[in-house]
Amino acid sequence: MIQTEDLQEIQLELNKYDLQITTLYSFDQLLENLSVFINHLITNDFNLLISLLYRLDISEEKLQTLLKQNQQEQAGKLIAQLIIERQLKVIKTRKTFKGNNDIPEDEKW
Repeated sequence: MIQTEDLQEIQLELNKYDLQITTLYSFDQLLENLSVFINHLITNDFNLLISLLYRLDISEEKLQTLLKQNQQEQAGKLIAQLIIERQLKVIKTRKTFKGNNDIPEDEKW
């Protein structure tokens, strides 16, 4: 399950893309809020959705496969799950490669 710290980081990341996700208390709440927003974009501003997915680095191939395999599911929820999955990978990568901050000032670039 997603930790509170990760939820907060996901919220901050998504808000960089003007998603304006409100304060989150659980994974289910994040999924629901994001699903509603994605469904709104599907209906009202599909070009913005495509742009957003590109900027969030969501795999088009993975998205198409997921949508085809789960046609009975709500598309907004499936896309929201992919976005959350991608953001968790971004967070994990940042934590893994976070630099050592005790480099002397005169040796920094």
